[in-house]
Amino acid sequence: MDKALISKLSSFSVLYAEDEEGIRNNINEILKQLFKKTFVAKNAKEAFNMYESNKPDLIITDIKMPNETGIELIKKIRKRDSKVRVIITSAHTDLDYMLEATELHLVKYIIKPITEGKLFEALEAFIKSYDTARVYNLKEGWLFDESKSLITTENNEFKLTKKENQFLKLLIQKNRIITYEEMENIIWTEDNIMTPNAMRLFIKNFRKKLPENTLRNIQGTGYRLVLD
Repeated sequence: MDKALISKLSSFSVLYAEDEEGIRNNINEILKQLFKKTFVAKNAKEAFNMYESNKPDLIITDIKMPNETGIELIKKIRKRDSKVRVIITSAHTDLDYMLEATELHLVKYIIKPITEGKLFEALEAFIKSYDTARVYNLKEGWLFDESKSLITTENNEFKLTKKENQFLKLLIQKNRIITYEEMENIIWTEDNIMTPNAMRLFIKNFRKKLPENTLRNIQGTGYRLVLD
């Protein structure tokens, strides 16, 4: 598992539901070394309560659990959350199980036994699922969700204005200096003149929502995003 993938996983939280204690403990040992936060449940009811309290980025759940199956758990969650990523594990290769699970928009369906290879492949698919969702890793622990105009850290959320969202997307996608002229043409509209005071206030407020020292001013030219 490469360092880049490990670094990306460290920005996310995961909820793992498994009723078999041995499997639960073994997989938890791996997950807690990779994710920012790891929540572990031994049944669907416990998992649902943890989901509601913590809103994890990823749910990994076994299908067969006492009283309520993993599929029933995810169906309940899907009624209120269409975006949380889901990986299902199961000892079953039954087609009906797999078809029902597929309807829940899964990242991956892992057939037990869960090897490190299978788990890491599924976690890689989880990270790749964000490639088309316009979610960017700014720095360890910092995520930018373009569709929500939101930057999240472990302890904070920063809502971006329309201009801030456009500017950050431009900085990331171009990966170069964005000139003052480009800022005026792309971010500012004809109804809003980019005066020096307006620019200074915009940058001052924008910097407060970014990791420290990541927005660099290139004197007389424009701005560049520097992500280590």
